[in-house]
Amino acid sequence: MCAGAPWCAVRLVRSRKGRAERPPVTAADSSGRRATSAEVAREIATEQAHVDLVYAELAKAQARAGLVEADGLARGRTDRTGDVRDEELTGLFERDALVFNAARRRSTLDTQYEGLVFGRLDLDHALGKDDAQPDREVRYIGRLGVRDDDYEPLVVDWRAPAASAFYRATPVEPMDVVRRRVLRCKGPDVVGVEDDLMVTDPPDDLVVVGDGALLAALTRSRGAQMRDIVATIQRHQDEAIRAPARGITEITGGPGTGKTVVALHRAAYLLYSDRRRFESGGILVVGPSAAYTAYIERVLPSLGEESVTLRSLGDVVDGVTATRLDSPELAATKGSLRIRRLLSRAAGGRVPDGPTEFRAFVAGKAVRVDTRTLDRIRSQVLRNHQRNLARGAVEAALGEAAWASVREGDKAEFMDRFDGHLEVEAFLDRWWPQVDPREVLLWLAAPELALRHGQGAISPEEAEAFSASMREALAEGTWSVADVALIDDLAARLGPVQDAPAEERGFYEIEELEDVSQFGVAEVGGGRAARRAGGGVERQSADPRERLLQGRIGTPGEYAHVLVDEAQDLSPMQWRMLGRRGRYSSWTVVGDAAQASWGDAAEAARARDEAFGTQPRRDFHMDTNYRNAREIFDYAARVVREQVPDADIPHAVRETGVDPVEVTARAADVRTAVASAVEGLLDEVEGSIAVVTPSRYAAELAAVGEETGRVVVVDPMSTKGLEYDATVIVDPDEIVRESPGGIRVLYVALTRAAHRMTLVHLDQNGDQAGDPPRD
Repeated sequence: MCAGAPWCAVRLVRSRKGRAERPPVTAADSSGRRATSAEVAREIATEQAHVDLVYAELAKAQARAGLVEADGLARGRTDRTGDVRDEELTGLFERDALVFNAARRRSTLDTQYEGLVFGRLDLDHALGKDDAQPDREVRYIGRLGVRDDDYEPLVVDWRAPAASAFYRATPVEPMDVVRRRVLRCKGPDVVGVEDDLMVTDPPDDLVVVGDGALLAALTRSRGAQMRDIVATIQRHQDEAIRAPARGITEITGGPGTGKTVVALHRAAYLLYSDRRRFESGGILVVGPSAAYTAYIERVLPSLGEESVTLRSLGDVVDGVTATRLDSPELAATKGSLRIRRLLSRAAGGRVPDGPTEFRAFVAGKAVRVDTRTLDRIRSQVLRNHQRNLARGAVEAALGEAAWASVREGDKAEFMDRFDGHLEVEAFLDRWWPQVDPREVLLWLAAPELALRHGQGAISPEEAEAFSASMREALAEGTWSVADVALIDDLAARLGPVQDAPAEERGFYEIEELEDVSQFGVAEVGGGRAARRAGGGVERQSADPRERLLQGRIGTPGEYAHVLVDEAQDLSPMQWRMLGRRGRYSSWTVVGDAAQASWGDAAEAARARDEAFGTQPRRDFHMDTNYRNAREIFDYAARVVREQVPDADIPHAVRETGVDPVEVTARAADVRTAVASAVEGLLDEVEGSIAVVTPSRYAAELAAVGEETGRVVVVDPMSTKGLEYDATVIVDPDEIVRESPGGIRVLYVALTRAAHRMTLVHLDQNGDQAGDPPRD
C-alpha cells in the first residue's frame, strides 16, 4: 500500500483544545539519535542560502524580461507620417512578439514566486555498485527550472525527467536517492524541512529531519481552494501523471485517493512535455459543478500553467451557463439516449407560428404550395443539410414546387423571377428562419408538442415532466445542468446560426434526422430565433425568455486533450457532448463507480466508448486514502458496503483517535442541532467546515455559521470532488431518498471530511442515532 513510507498507520494525538495534531516533530539521524535544534537550524540555513540564490536569479530573469519588453516597445516607432513602409510593419510585428513573450515570461515568474523551490534530492550514483567510490549529487526540485549565469541548473522543473526520482524513489527502489527532502517555505523564507530516508546505511554526516513530508501535508487545514501536491506526489501517482500522452488514461480509485489532483498535475505535465501540441490545441478540464471548478481553479496556475480551459458540466457549451439541478427522475429522462428521438423530431419540425402554405404572384402567375408539399420539402432537405445551413437548398426546392404548381410559360424565366422575389424572401424568413437550438428546446414547453415528438421514445408521463421543466425554465430564466447537453445535441443537428447571405452558406454532414413530416407543431409563446447573431457580452435582461437566449451558440471547439473528473456521474448525453469536443483528443478520465449518481452504467459506458473511439487505453488505480481520517472512512465504508458490496474501498492511512459523532434531534429543532454541532467543530478544527444538507432543510440552514467565514452550507451533489476539515451531515436518510444515486451520494457526503464528522439524525421517521441509513 505504501511500502517504505514512514507515515503509514501513524496515529495522531489530540491536544487539550481537541484539535488533531501530529506527534511532536522529531529529528533523528541514521543511528537513531535525536538531531539537536542547532543541527536542524543549520539544515534550514543551508537550504535558505540556496533558495536565496535561486530568488536572486529569478530577479535577474525578471529584469531581463523587462529589458526585452522595453526593447520590443521601442521597435516600430517612427516620427514619419503618411503611409507605413514594409520595414516599419516588420518592426511592429517584432514589437508585438517581443512584448507578448516578455510579458508572458514575467507573469510566469511572478506566479512561481510562492513555493518556487520545494524539494531536494541527495543522490549517490554509486549506490549498489561494489567497491565504487561515492558519486554524490545534490539536485533541487521546483515549480520551474532556474539556471545561474553559467547555465548550471539551480532548480529542476518538477515535470522534467531529472525530477522523476523525487516522486518515484522508494527504499525498495531508491533510484540513486539517499535522502529526499521537502522544503516548507513561506514566500522566499524556508520555515522547515521534512525528510524521507531511502537507504539503510546513509553517510554519517547526513541528518534526517521530521516525520515525512506526506504526513505533514495531510495534517494541514483545508481551505476554500484545492492545493497542489507537487511536493508530496507518491510513486504510483507520478506514474499516472507521466503516462504517455496519446490514448485514454483512466484514473480510478475510491474517495480521498488524490485522483483529481493527480489528473490536474497530469495536465500540467502534458503542457510541459509537448507544449506546442497541447497549448495550441488546448486542454479542456471538465468537472461536475461550479463549486468544483472554483475549488480547483488555482491548482494549474500554481504549477505554472494558465492555458487550460476549465468548465463545469453546466457551462461546457459556449453561451450557456446552468447550475440548477433537475429531479433525479427528470435528469434520468434528459440524460438517456432515448431523448435523442424527441430532439430529432423537434429539430426537424415546423416552426411555431410559421406559415403552413405558400401563396404568391411570381412572373404574373398565382403560385400555391400546400402544407403537405412544404412538409415534404422540409423532410427531404433535412436529410442532407443542417437546418441553419440549408436556406439555399430549401429555396431551390420551394422554387421547383412553385413551378410544378403552375407549369406555364418558360421555366427558366419563372425560376429567375422566383429567385430573390420579395414575397419569396418574406415567406422564407417566416417559414425557414435561422433557429437557435435553445429556442427549439423551449418549443417543447407546449405539452402536446412534447407528447407528440416523444411518442415511442419516452412515456407520456416523462413527456409531461419534460414539458413542465421547459415551462419552469421560461418562468425562472435558468437552464438546468441536464439541459446543456440537449442544447448541444440540437446545435449539432441545426448547425450554427448564420449571418451570411444564403448563397454563402455551405453544406455539412449531419447526424441522422428522422422523417418528421408527419409531426405538427403547437403554438408556443414568444418570437422565433430571438438571437440571430452577435455574440460577446450581452446585457442581463429582466425577461426570463431573453435571459435564456442571451449569447450565441457557436460550433463546439475541439481540444488536443480532454480531462474529465467524476466521470461516473456523466449521463450518455453528456458523454456525447464531450465527445464532440474530443473527436481527435487524448483523454484523462477520473472516476469511482461506487460514487456514481447516474443509474444506467451500461448505457453511459456505450456513450463513453463512442466518445473515446478506438484509441488505446491504460488504467491507473489509486488505493490509498490520503484525505479521510481512518475513523471517518471506516464509517463511510460500512454504510456503502451494505448496498454496494463490490465498492472500491481504499485504505485510509491516517488516524486521529476520534470517531464520528452522531446526534439525534427532532426535525423541528434541526437548526439548533446543526448550529450546536458547527459550534463544537469550530473549536476542534482550524480550517473549513461544510454543512451537507438535503434540499428539504437548505433554506432553514442557509445562514448557519456564515459569520465565521469558515462554514459553507452545501447540497450533497455539490460536494463532489471537494474536501473540508470537518463536515456536519444532516439527515442521512433524507439524502438517500432525494438523491439520484441514493446510498452512493450519501457515501460521497460521508467522505468529504479530513479530520472530523458529525451526523445529525432526525427522528421524524423513527430512526435512532447510529442506525444505518435506509434506501
